[in-house]
Parts: sequence; C-alpha cells; structure tokens
Amino acid sequence: MPALDMRHVLRPLGALDLDRAAALHGEAFVPLGERGWTRQDMAELLASPGVAGLLLQIDGADVGMAICRVAADESELVTIAVRSAERRRGAGRTLLSAVLDHVRAAGARTLFLEVAADNPAARALYGSEGFRDVGSRPAYFKRGQGRAVEAFVMRLDLD
Repeated sequence: MPALDMRHVLRPLGALDLDRAAALHGEAFVPLGERGWTRQDMAELLASPGVAGLLLQIDGADVGMAICRVAADESELVTIAVRSAERRRGAGRTLLSAVLDHVRAAGARTLFLEVAADNPAARALYGSEGFRDVGSRPAYFKRGQGRAVEAFVMRLDLD
C-alpha cells in the first residue's frame, strides 16, 4: 500500500465543510445500502460536546473524513469515510492515525468503534492498529430493503 505523500492536507472539519463531509459519507456508505448522512446530520453531530472531525485532501481534492467523540477518558470513532477511488492507498490509515492523536491529546485512554461484519477491509485496518473485538450488536447497520448487518464493537487501549 503506497503511503500518502506531502501533497495531502489533513485539517479540522469545520462548518464550511458540512456539504463536503456529507458527500464523502454518502459516497462511502450509500453503495452499501446505508443512508448517507446529510449536511444537517453533520452539523448536529459536530455541534455535540466532545465531537471533532477531520478532512483529508490530496492535491486539493476531498479524499476522506473522520469524526470522533471524546467523553472523559473514553472516546469513540464515529465514522471514517474514504472515497472509493482512494481506498487501499493509505487514506483510511492516515485518518485513523490522526483520530488516535486527537483522542490521546484530549485525554482518552480507550477508543471504541463499531464496524460492520461485512466490511473486512475496515476490520483488517483496525486489527492492524491493535483494536480487538469486545462485543457485537446484532442487526446494527441497516442496509437497503430492510436488511441489517451485525456490528462488531472494537476497543483499543491508548495507554
């Protein structure tokens, strides 16, 4: 997997980026049969206490985004979305690394996430960073036509 180079920019996701974030989320998750988050969804989420977002751009083009939440010494990776054409090129790992830096700096000692059972690439990424399965949520991710997929709850100790 090629590493990202100096042409990439990683910056906080701000109020002027809501449409960009919604487009990235939609491109990543609508093909799976999930509902893409809207501009309003993004605004409400980013306005919540302890929530931060990151936008990854390469050569000025939006490539991916991540949203996380910190509450006391625990944190949650809410979402990572990477454009399909940019997958397996290091964008997801770059975003995950930035989230880890952010939540550690905010005082979190653990990071939790939920990942769909039918997303082996994401599970492999998280596993390679030391996340481990700690539970599951049956029928958690809603897919098209009423189908639902189990989520694995994963945890990473940050100490």
